[in-house]
Amino acid sequence: MTDPVRPIIIIRKKKRGHAAHHGGAWKVAYADFVTAMMAFFLVMWLVAQSKDVKANIAGYFRDPGLFDYQKSNGLLPGGTPGVEAGHAPNPGAKPDLGAKPDRAAHEKEQELLASAAEHIRQGLVKVPEFKTLRDQIEFTITSEGLRIELVERSGSSFFDSGSALLRGESEGMLVVIAAELGRLVNDVVIEGHTDSRQYSSGERYGNWELSTDRANAARRVMEGRGLHHQQLRTVRGFADTQLHVPKDSLDPRNRRISIVVRSQAAASLEQAVQSAH
Repeated sequence: MTDPVRPIIIIRKKKRGHAAHHGGAWKVAYADFVTAMMAFFLVMWLVAQSKDVKANIAGYFRDPGLFDYQKSNGLLPGGTPGVEAGHAPNPGAKPDLGAKPDRAAHEKEQELLASAAEHIRQGLVKVPEFKTLRDQIEFTITSEGLRIELVERSGSSFFDSGSALLRGESEGMLVVIAAELGRLVNDVVIEGHTDSRQYSSGERYGNWELSTDRANAARRVMEGRGLHHQQLRTVRGFADTQLHVPKDSLDPRNRRISIVVRSQAAASLEQAVQSAH
């Protein structure tokens, strides 16, 4: 007898694959953890900073466009180091937000700004034609720098009624201011403000346009009359959004031109925050 044919048995080994994916939920949890840790370390960094740095950071987040400290009376005063007259800041240098402020330099800059304000007062007193309007110029030293306000009053205005046309004595006063500010190295911001009375021309031209045009009218007079082009940082109009007399939006004192001489501390902090972005 012949042997029966034995069946051929083929054994195939299965390839072992990778374990199944666990999904992406862990990535979301990890991202939340990293974000929370970043926030925690940012808070700890802020807590460790000096009062001056905290004040300037708070001022920036109040108005990141230009460090408007007009409502900064409640903030702690101070700032990072200032710059002495004749020493221009290095635009390429990146300031250190965590550096301790040089109080001596800061106080020196405050003295320079106060001295500039006093020189402007003296210059205005010397011109008899300015007697009517010179008492309507207010000077304030804040952590933002020197703020010069040309404030209108009932029956006494720097501009023709409802227009951006400066009166003759107003131009002369701006020239005196520009000549003194041109001796500084600080940036300058020019702002226009109105009261809440609606402009008579209607929708095509209103308080926003009027406040901006008045600020630009002041710029045109000051620029080239002592104020250097590179000093001008911004020209802007606020209409009636930042009232000088908040309790009475129609008070004529709300109509004003603000000339802000920014401290080097405020300028340096803004540059640092912008660089961080």
